[in-house]
Amino acid sequence: MATSAPELTDRLTWPGRPEALRMADLRGAPALLLFGCASSAWTRQRLDDMSRLLRRHGDKLQAAALIAPRFDAERDPRNLQQLQAEHALPFPLALDADWVAWQQFGIESWPTLLLLDAQGRERKRIVGAGPMAELAELVQALVAETPEVPARKKPAANGKRGLMPELPLSYPTALVVGTGKLYLADTGHHRILECDFNGRIVRQFGSGAYDYMDGGAGDAAFRRPQGLALQREALFVADTGNHALRRIDLLSGDVTTLCGNGEGPTQIGTATIDQPCGLQASASHLYVAMAGDNRICAYDLSRGALETVAGSGFFAINDGNGMFAAFAQPTGLALRQDVLYVCDAAGSAIRAVYLRDQRVQTLVGQGPYDFGNIDGPRSIARLQWPRAIALDPHDPLLWIADAGNDRLCTLRLGGGVVSGFSLPQRLHSPGGVACGNDALWIADTGAHALLRLDGRDGTLRHVPVGE
Repeated sequence: MATSAPELTDRLTWPGRPEALRMADLRGAPALLLFGCASSAWTRQRLDDMSRLLRRHGDKLQAAALIAPRFDAERDPRNLQQLQAEHALPFPLALDADWVAWQQFGIESWPTLLLLDAQGRERKRIVGAGPMAELAELVQALVAETPEVPARKKPAANGKRGLMPELPLSYPTALVVGTGKLYLADTGHHRILECDFNGRIVRQFGSGAYDYMDGGAGDAAFRRPQGLALQREALFVADTGNHALRRIDLLSGDVTTLCGNGEGPTQIGTATIDQPCGLQASASHLYVAMAGDNRICAYDLSRGALETVAGSGFFAINDGNGMFAAFAQPTGLALRQDVLYVCDAAGSAIRAVYLRDQRVQTLVGQGPYDFGNIDGPRSIARLQWPRAIALDPHDPLLWIADAGNDRLCTLRLGGGVVSGFSLPQRLHSPGGVACGNDALWIADTGAHALLRLDGRDGTLRHVPVGE
Protein backbone atom coordinates (compact mmCIF):
# COMPACT_ATOMS: atom_id res chain seq x y z
CA MET A 1 0.00 0.00 0.00
CA ALA A 2 1.27 3.47 -0.88
CA THR A 3 2.11 5.66 2.12
CA SER A 4 2.04 9.43 2.34
CA ALA A 5 5.41 11.12 2.01
CA PRO A 6 6.49 12.97 5.18
CA GLU A 7 6.40 16.75 5.43
CA LEU A 8 9.54 18.53 4.21
CA THR A 9 11.82 19.55 7.06
CA ASP A 10 12.13 23.21 8.02
CA ARG A 11 15.91 22.83 7.92
CA LEU A 12 15.96 22.95 4.13
CA THR A 13 17.25 26.13 2.47
CA TRP A 14 15.35 27.35 -0.62
CA PRO A 15 17.55 30.11 -2.12
CA GLY A 16 15.65 32.66 -4.15
CA ARG A 17 12.21 31.60 -2.88
CA PRO A 18 10.22 33.87 -0.55
CA GLU A 19 8.99 30.85 1.43
CA ALA A 20 9.76 27.18 1.82
CA LEU A 21 8.04 24.57 -0.30
CA ARG A 22 5.60 22.30 1.55
CA MET A 23 4.29 18.89 0.54
CA ALA A 24 0.85 20.43 0.07
CA ASP A 25 2.34 22.48 -2.79
CA LEU A 26 3.11 19.21 -4.61
CA ARG A 27 -0.36 17.72 -4.25
CA GLY A 28 -3.12 17.88 -6.83
CA ALA A 29 -1.00 16.29 -9.59
CA PRO A 30 1.68 13.59 -9.71
CA ALA A 31 5.09 14.84 -8.60
CA LEU A 32 8.76 13.95 -8.97
CA LEU A 33 10.89 14.47 -5.87
CA LEU A 34 14.63 14.05 -6.46
CA PHE A 35 17.33 13.52 -3.84
CA GLY A 36 20.74 14.19 -5.32
CA CYS A 37 24.15 15.83 -5.18
CA ALA A 38 25.15 18.83 -7.30
CA SER A 39 28.55 17.44 -8.29
CA SER A 40 27.11 14.09 -9.37
CA ALA A 41 26.84 13.51 -13.12
CA TRP A 42 24.06 10.99 -12.50
CA THR A 43 22.08 13.54 -10.48
CA ARG A 44 22.47 16.03 -13.31
CA GLN A 45 21.17 13.43 -15.73
CA ARG A 46 18.05 12.96 -13.61
CA LEU A 47 17.53 16.73 -13.40
CA ASP A 48 17.54 16.87 -17.21
CA ASP A 49 15.13 13.92 -17.34
CA MET A 50 12.75 15.70 -14.97
CA SER A 51 12.84 18.89 -17.06
CA ARG A 52 11.95 16.95 -20.21
CA LEU A 53 9.09 15.17 -18.50
CA LEU A 54 7.70 18.45 -17.17
CA ARG A 55 7.74 19.95 -20.65
CA ARG A 56 6.03 16.84 -22.00
CA HIS A 57 3.22 16.69 -19.44
CA GLY A 58 2.67 20.38 -18.71
CA ASP A 59 0.37 21.10 -15.77
CA LYS A 60 -0.24 17.39 -15.18
CA LEU A 61 3.17 16.93 -13.51
CA GLN A 62 5.23 18.86 -10.97
CA ALA A 63 8.66 18.47 -9.40
CA ALA A 64 11.24 19.55 -6.82
CA ALA A 65 14.79 18.51 -5.92
CA LEU A 66 16.56 18.27 -2.56
CA ILE A 67 20.32 18.60 -2.99
CA ALA A 68 22.78 17.38 -0.33
CA PRO A 69 26.48 18.37 -0.24
CA ARG A 70 29.13 15.81 -1.14
CA PHE A 71 32.01 18.29 -0.98
CA ASP A 72 32.48 21.08 1.59
CA ALA A 73 32.19 23.64 -1.21
CA GLU A 74 28.64 22.47 -1.96
CA ARG A 75 27.34 23.75 1.38
CA ASP A 76 27.06 27.23 -0.12
CA PRO A 77 23.41 27.74 -1.22
CA ARG A 78 24.65 29.83 -4.16
CA ASN A 79 25.81 26.61 -5.82
CA LEU A 80 22.14 25.82 -6.45
CA GLN A 81 21.99 28.96 -8.57
CA GLN A 82 24.66 27.52 -10.85
CA LEU A 83 22.92 24.15 -10.99
CA GLN A 84 19.59 25.75 -11.85
CA ALA A 85 21.02 28.05 -14.52
CA GLU A 86 23.19 25.44 -16.24
CA HIS A 87 20.26 23.04 -16.58
CA ALA A 88 17.52 25.65 -17.13
CA LEU A 89 15.49 23.90 -14.43
CA PRO A 90 11.83 24.98 -14.23
CA PHE A 91 11.27 23.62 -10.70
CA PRO A 92 12.53 24.54 -7.20
CA LEU A 93 15.71 23.26 -5.56
CA ALA A 94 16.53 23.07 -1.86
CA LEU A 95 19.84 22.61 -0.06
CA ASP A 96 19.72 19.77 2.45
CA ALA A 97 22.96 20.90 4.12
CA ASP A 98 22.80 18.46 7.04
CA TRP A 99 21.24 15.56 5.12
CA VAL A 100 18.14 15.81 7.33
CA ALA A 101 15.62 15.25 4.54
CA TRP A 102 17.64 12.28 3.29
CA GLN A 103 17.34 10.63 6.70
CA GLN A 104 13.68 11.63 6.97
CA PHE A 105 12.85 9.90 3.65
CA GLY A 106 15.24 6.97 4.16
CA ILE A 107 17.43 7.83 1.16
CA GLU A 108 20.61 5.76 0.84
CA SER A 109 22.30 6.93 -2.37
CA TRP A 110 22.18 9.57 -5.08
CA PRO A 111 20.28 10.06 -7.25
CA THR A 112 17.06 8.70 -5.80
CA LEU A 113 13.81 9.75 -7.45
CA LEU A 114 10.43 9.41 -5.74
CA LEU A 115 7.27 9.25 -7.84
CA LEU A 116 4.37 10.67 -5.84
CA ASP A 117 0.72 10.48 -6.79
CA ALA A 118 -1.68 13.41 -6.67
CA GLN A 119 -2.39 12.70 -2.99
CA GLY A 120 1.28 12.91 -2.07
CA ARG A 121 1.74 9.15 -1.62
CA GLU A 122 4.97 7.49 -2.67
CA ARG A 123 4.24 5.12 -5.55
CA LYS A 124 7.72 4.29 -6.83
CA ARG A 125 11.34 4.80 -5.74
CA ILE A 126 14.03 4.75 -8.46
CA VAL A 127 17.70 4.61 -7.45
CA GLY A 128 20.37 5.58 -9.99
CA ALA A 129 20.15 7.19 -13.42
CA GLY A 130 18.43 4.51 -15.46
CA PRO A 131 17.08 4.82 -19.00
CA MET A 132 14.84 7.79 -19.68
CA ALA A 133 12.34 5.58 -21.55
CA GLU A 134 11.62 3.48 -18.46
CA LEU A 135 11.10 6.56 -16.30
CA ALA A 136 8.86 8.12 -18.95
CA GLU A 137 6.63 5.02 -18.99
CA LEU A 138 6.21 5.07 -15.21
CA VAL A 139 5.36 8.77 -15.22
CA GLN A 140 2.93 8.35 -18.13
CA ALA A 141 1.08 5.61 -16.24
CA LEU A 142 0.86 7.75 -13.11
CA VAL A 143 -0.41 10.76 -15.05
CA ALA A 144 -2.94 8.62 -16.93
CA GLU A 145 -4.56 7.33 -13.74
CA THR A 146 -4.92 10.81 -12.26
CA PRO A 147 -8.35 12.40 -12.84
CA GLU A 148 -8.52 15.82 -14.41
CA VAL A 149 -8.34 18.55 -11.81
CA PRO A 150 -8.78 22.33 -12.12
CA ALA A 151 -5.65 24.13 -13.28
CA ARG A 152 -3.40 25.11 -10.42
CA LYS A 153 -0.17 27.02 -10.05
CA LYS A 154 2.89 24.76 -10.10
CA PRO A 155 5.81 25.34 -7.68
CA ALA A 156 8.03 27.87 -9.41
CA ALA A 157 11.79 27.66 -9.82
CA ASN A 158 14.03 29.51 -7.37
CA GLY A 159 13.93 33.21 -8.22
CA LYS A 160 13.33 34.93 -11.52
CA ARG A 161 14.01 32.89 -14.66
CA GLY A 162 15.73 30.21 -12.62
CA LEU A 163 18.30 32.78 -11.44
CA MET A 164 19.83 33.00 -14.93
CA PRO A 165 22.35 35.83 -14.64
CA GLU A 166 21.85 38.85 -16.89
CA LEU A 167 25.53 38.91 -17.84
CA PRO A 168 27.54 38.57 -21.07
CA LEU A 169 28.81 35.17 -19.87
CA SER A 170 26.98 32.52 -17.88
CA TYR A 171 29.04 29.84 -16.13
CA PRO A 172 31.77 29.58 -18.79
CA THR A 173 33.83 26.38 -18.74
CA ALA A 174 35.98 24.96 -21.56
CA LEU A 175 38.62 27.04 -23.33
CA VAL A 176 40.85 26.41 -26.31
CA VAL A 177 43.38 28.81 -27.90
CA GLY A 178 43.84 28.98 -31.65
CA THR A 179 45.83 31.22 -33.98
CA GLY A 180 44.69 34.69 -33.06
CA LYS A 181 41.43 33.36 -31.61
CA LEU A 182 40.07 32.07 -28.34
CA TYR A 183 37.14 29.65 -28.22
CA LEU A 184 34.98 29.53 -25.11
CA ALA A 185 32.09 27.33 -23.98
CA ASP A 186 29.52 29.76 -22.56
CA THR A 187 27.86 26.85 -20.79
CA GLY A 188 24.99 28.60 -19.05
CA HIS A 189 24.01 30.31 -22.31
CA HIS A 190 24.32 27.01 -24.24
CA ARG A 191 26.58 28.43 -26.92
CA ILE A 192 30.19 28.51 -28.14
CA LEU A 193 31.98 31.83 -28.62
CA GLU A 194 34.87 32.73 -30.92
CA CYS A 195 36.67 35.77 -29.52
CA ASP A 196 39.80 37.74 -30.12
CA PHE A 197 42.31 37.95 -27.28
CA ASN A 198 40.77 41.19 -26.02
CA GLY A 199 37.36 39.61 -25.51
CA ARG A 200 35.58 40.90 -28.61
CA ILE A 201 33.09 38.30 -29.82
CA VAL A 202 33.80 37.49 -33.46
CA ARG A 203 31.23 34.72 -33.89
CA GLN A 204 28.66 32.83 -31.85
CA PHE A 205 27.82 29.19 -32.55
CA GLY A 206 24.43 28.16 -31.24
CA SER A 207 21.24 30.15 -30.88
CA GLY A 208 21.39 30.03 -27.08
CA ALA A 209 18.30 27.82 -26.93
CA TYR A 210 18.54 24.89 -24.50
CA ASP A 211 18.04 22.34 -27.26
CA TYR A 212 19.63 19.95 -29.75
CA MET A 213 19.88 20.96 -33.39
CA ASP A 214 22.41 20.87 -36.20
CA GLY A 215 22.65 23.66 -38.77
CA GLY A 216 24.24 27.04 -39.33
CA ALA A 217 25.98 28.99 -36.60
CA GLY A 218 22.82 30.87 -35.62
CA ASP A 219 20.40 27.97 -35.95
CA ALA A 220 22.25 25.17 -34.15
CA ALA A 221 21.54 24.44 -30.49
CA PHE A 222 23.48 22.95 -27.58
CA ARG A 223 22.78 21.87 -24.01
CA ARG A 224 25.46 22.74 -21.45
CA PRO A 225 28.53 22.30 -23.69
CA GLN A 226 31.57 21.67 -21.46
CA GLY A 227 34.43 20.48 -23.65
CA LEU A 228 36.32 21.89 -26.65
CA ALA A 229 39.15 20.66 -28.87
CA LEU A 230 40.63 22.33 -31.92
CA GLN A 231 42.06 20.60 -34.97
CA ARG A 232 42.90 22.81 -37.94
CA GLU A 233 39.54 24.18 -39.22
CA ALA A 234 37.37 22.01 -36.98
CA LEU A 235 36.25 22.82 -33.45
CA PHE A 236 34.94 19.78 -31.59
CA VAL A 237 32.38 20.23 -28.82
CA ALA A 238 31.45 17.95 -25.94
CA ASP A 239 27.73 18.73 -25.84
CA THR A 240 27.30 17.42 -22.31
CA GLY A 241 23.56 17.83 -21.81
CA ASN A 242 22.79 16.31 -25.20
CA HIS A 243 25.11 13.32 -24.71
CA ALA A 244 26.68 14.14 -28.05
CA LEU A 245 29.93 15.00 -29.78
CA ARG A 246 29.50 17.90 -32.19
CA ARG A 247 31.73 19.44 -34.87
CA ILE A 248 31.86 23.08 -35.88
CA ASP A 249 33.28 23.79 -39.33
CA LEU A 250 35.16 27.01 -38.70
CA LEU A 251 35.09 27.94 -42.39
CA SER A 252 31.32 27.72 -42.85
CA GLY A 253 30.16 27.91 -39.23
CA ASP A 254 27.99 24.82 -39.68
CA VAL A 255 27.41 22.53 -36.70
CA THR A 256 27.04 18.77 -37.22
CA THR A 257 26.80 15.78 -34.88
CA LEU A 258 29.51 13.13 -34.85
CA CYS A 259 27.71 10.79 -32.46
CA GLY A 260 24.88 10.93 -29.94
CA ASN A 261 21.23 11.80 -30.45
CA GLY A 262 20.36 14.46 -27.89
CA GLU A 263 17.99 12.15 -26.04
CA GLY A 264 20.17 10.39 -23.46
CA PRO A 265 23.14 8.05 -22.98
CA THR A 266 23.63 5.93 -26.11
CA GLN A 267 25.60 2.74 -26.71
CA ILE A 268 27.86 3.24 -29.73
CA GLY A 269 30.11 0.33 -30.62
CA THR A 270 32.08 -0.66 -27.53
CA ALA A 271 31.42 2.60 -25.72
CA THR A 272 28.56 4.60 -24.25
CA ILE A 273 28.33 8.32 -24.86
CA ASP A 274 27.16 9.59 -21.48
CA GLN A 275 27.70 13.23 -20.47
CA PRO A 276 30.93 13.87 -22.39
CA CYS A 277 32.99 16.63 -20.81
CA GLY A 278 36.71 16.96 -21.46
CA LEU A 279 38.07 16.70 -25.02
CA GLN A 280 41.52 16.41 -26.57
CA ALA A 281 42.27 15.91 -30.26
CA SER A 282 45.20 14.08 -31.85
CA ALA A 283 45.79 13.73 -35.59
CA SER A 284 43.56 10.66 -35.76
CA HIS A 285 41.37 10.58 -32.64
CA LEU A 286 39.20 12.68 -30.42
CA TYR A 287 39.66 11.63 -26.78
CA VAL A 288 36.63 12.06 -24.54
CA ALA A 289 36.16 12.10 -20.76
CA MET A 290 32.74 10.50 -20.19
CA ALA A 291 31.64 11.96 -16.87
CA GLY A 292 28.41 9.98 -16.76
CA ASP A 293 30.00 6.63 -17.60
CA ASN A 294 33.29 6.95 -15.68
CA ARG A 295 35.33 6.02 -18.75
CA ILE A 296 37.85 7.52 -21.15
CA CYS A 297 36.89 6.97 -24.79
CA ALA A 298 38.32 7.68 -28.23
CA TYR A 299 36.42 8.68 -31.34
CA ASP A 300 38.21 7.61 -34.54
CA LEU A 301 37.94 10.62 -36.84
CA SER A 302 38.41 8.60 -40.02
CA ARG A 303 36.12 5.66 -39.22
CA GLY A 304 33.55 7.47 -37.11
CA ALA A 305 33.80 4.81 -34.40
CA LEU A 306 33.69 5.35 -30.63
CA GLU A 307 35.72 2.99 -28.46
CA THR A 308 36.58 2.71 -24.77
CA VAL A 309 40.23 3.37 -23.96
CA ALA A 310 40.17 2.85 -20.19
CA GLY A 311 37.72 2.46 -17.35
CA SER A 312 35.42 -0.27 -16.09
CA GLY A 313 32.50 2.08 -15.58
CA PHE A 314 32.61 1.65 -11.80
CA PHE A 315 32.82 4.82 -9.71
CA ALA A 316 36.24 4.43 -8.09
CA ILE A 317 39.93 5.36 -8.21
CA ASN A 318 41.62 2.16 -9.34
CA ASP A 319 44.79 1.88 -11.39
CA GLY A 320 45.40 -0.87 -13.93
CA ASN A 321 45.27 -1.52 -17.64
CA GLY A 322 42.31 -0.57 -19.81
CA MET A 323 39.04 -1.95 -18.48
CA PHE A 324 40.64 -2.94 -15.16
CA ALA A 325 41.10 0.70 -14.19
CA ALA A 326 38.31 2.83 -12.73
CA PHE A 327 37.55 6.55 -12.76
CA ALA A 328 35.27 8.80 -10.72
CA GLN A 329 33.53 11.22 -13.05
CA PRO A 330 36.36 12.42 -15.33
CA THR A 331 35.78 15.94 -16.65
CA GLY A 332 39.05 17.27 -18.10
CA LEU A 333 41.83 16.02 -20.37
CA ALA A 334 45.28 17.13 -21.48
CA LEU A 335 47.41 15.33 -24.08
CA ARG A 336 51.18 15.26 -24.57
CA GLN A 337 52.61 12.71 -27.00
CA ASP A 338 51.26 9.33 -25.87
CA VAL A 339 50.20 10.35 -22.35
CA LEU A 340 46.64 11.48 -21.69
CA TYR A 341 46.22 13.31 -18.38
CA VAL A 342 42.79 13.07 -16.77
CA CYS A 343 41.08 15.38 -14.30
CA ASP A 344 38.96 12.98 -12.23
CA ALA A 345 36.57 15.48 -10.68
CA ALA A 346 34.50 13.46 -8.21
CA GLY A 347 37.62 11.49 -7.27
CA SER A 348 39.50 14.74 -6.49
CA ALA A 349 42.33 13.14 -8.46
CA ILE A 350 44.68 13.61 -11.40
CA ARG A 351 45.34 10.48 -13.44
CA ALA A 352 47.53 9.51 -16.40
CA VAL A 353 46.60 7.12 -19.22
CA TYR A 354 49.56 5.79 -21.20
CA LEU A 355 48.01 5.27 -24.61
CA ARG A 356 50.51 2.72 -25.87
CA ASP A 357 49.36 0.05 -23.40
CA GLN A 358 46.29 1.79 -21.88
CA ARG A 359 47.87 1.70 -18.44
CA VAL A 360 46.30 4.05 -15.88
CA GLN A 361 48.27 5.63 -13.03
CA THR A 362 47.06 7.95 -10.28
CA LEU A 363 49.29 11.01 -9.91
CA VAL A 364 47.33 12.80 -7.17
CA GLY A 365 44.39 11.54 -5.11
CA GLN A 366 43.61 8.73 -2.71
CA GLY A 367 39.98 7.87 -3.36
CA PRO A 368 36.59 9.32 -4.31
CA TYR A 369 35.74 10.26 -0.72
CA ASP A 370 39.18 11.60 0.26
CA PHE A 371 39.55 15.30 -0.57
CA GLY A 372 40.99 18.49 0.89
CA ASN A 373 43.25 21.47 0.27
CA ILE A 374 46.83 20.33 0.87
CA ASP A 375 49.95 21.16 -1.13
CA GLY A 376 53.10 19.06 -1.22
CA PRO A 377 54.28 15.71 -2.56
CA ARG A 378 51.58 13.75 -4.35
CA SER A 379 51.43 11.20 -1.51
CA ILE A 380 49.98 13.83 0.82
CA ALA A 381 48.54 16.43 -1.58
CA ARG A 382 44.77 16.83 -1.69
CA LEU A 383 42.42 18.50 -4.16
CA GLN A 384 38.67 19.10 -3.97
CA TRP A 385 36.54 18.60 -7.09
CA PRO A 386 39.09 19.70 -9.73
CA ARG A 387 37.26 20.40 -12.98
CA ALA A 388 39.86 21.15 -15.64
CA ILE A 389 43.57 20.82 -16.47
CA ALA A 390 46.03 22.23 -19.00
CA LEU A 391 49.64 21.41 -19.87
CA ASP A 392 52.17 24.22 -19.68
CA PRO A 393 53.92 24.50 -23.07
CA HIS A 394 57.24 25.59 -21.52
CA ASP A 395 57.59 23.62 -18.25
CA PRO A 396 56.70 20.09 -17.11
CA LEU A 397 53.69 21.48 -15.27
CA LEU A 398 50.03 20.64 -15.25
CA TRP A 399 47.74 23.57 -14.37
CA ILE A 400 44.70 22.53 -12.33
CA ALA A 401 41.41 24.37 -11.83
CA ASP A 402 40.76 23.16 -8.27
CA ALA A 403 37.12 24.21 -8.28
CA GLY A 404 36.09 22.98 -4.83
CA ASN A 405 38.87 25.02 -3.24
CA ASP A 406 38.33 28.09 -5.46
CA ARG A 407 41.98 28.08 -6.47
CA LEU A 408 44.51 27.51 -9.21
CA CYS A 409 47.36 25.08 -8.57
CA THR A 410 50.08 23.19 -10.42
CA LEU A 411 51.34 19.63 -10.46
CA ARG A 412 55.01 19.25 -11.37
CA LEU A 413 55.24 16.22 -13.59
CA GLY A 414 57.93 13.74 -12.70
CA GLY A 415 58.43 15.03 -9.15
CA GLY A 416 54.72 14.99 -8.40
CA VAL A 417 54.59 18.10 -6.17
CA VAL A 418 51.31 20.05 -5.96
CA SER A 419 51.64 23.81 -5.38
CA GLY A 420 48.94 26.42 -4.96
CA PHE A 421 49.38 29.40 -7.28
CA SER A 422 48.91 32.76 -5.61
CA LEU A 423 46.59 35.13 -7.44
CA PRO A 424 45.61 38.70 -6.51
CA GLN A 425 41.95 37.71 -6.34
CA ARG A 426 39.94 34.71 -5.28
CA LEU A 427 38.53 32.41 -7.94
CA HIS A 428 34.95 31.14 -7.91
CA SER A 429 34.67 27.48 -8.82
CA PRO A 430 36.95 27.71 -11.88
CA GLY A 431 35.85 25.26 -14.57
CA GLY A 432 38.30 25.78 -17.42
CA VAL A 433 41.99 26.49 -18.09
CA ALA A 434 44.00 26.74 -21.31
CA CYS A 435 47.52 27.78 -22.29
CA GLY A 436 48.26 29.87 -25.36
CA ASN A 437 49.48 33.22 -26.66
CA ASP A 438 51.97 33.51 -23.75
CA ALA A 439 49.20 33.33 -21.19
CA LEU A 440 47.09 31.06 -19.03
CA TRP A 441 43.38 31.60 -19.64
CA ILE A 442 41.00 30.83 -16.77
CA ALA A 443 37.24 30.34 -16.95
CA ASP A 444 36.18 31.66 -13.54
CA THR A 445 32.92 29.80 -13.82
CA GLY A 446 31.11 30.92 -10.67
CA ALA A 447 32.00 34.56 -11.35
CA HIS A 448 30.81 34.37 -15.01
CA ALA A 449 34.19 35.69 -16.08
CA LEU A 450 37.25 35.04 -18.23
CA LEU A 451 40.67 35.85 -16.76
CA ARG A 452 44.11 36.10 -18.39
CA LEU A 453 47.29 35.34 -16.44
CA ASP A 454 50.21 36.83 -18.36
CA GLY A 455 53.06 34.35 -18.73
CA ARG A 456 55.70 37.10 -18.93
CA ASP A 457 54.99 39.39 -15.98
CA GLY A 458 52.44 37.32 -14.02
CA THR A 459 49.72 39.97 -14.09
CA LEU A 460 46.10 38.85 -13.93
CA ARG A 461 43.41 40.76 -15.76
CA HIS A 462 39.73 40.41 -16.54
CA VAL A 463 38.95 39.82 -20.22
CA PRO A 464 35.68 41.67 -21.01
CA VAL A 465 34.03 39.12 -23.27
CA GLY A 466 31.06 40.70 -25.00
CA GLU A 467 31.11 43.74 -22.72
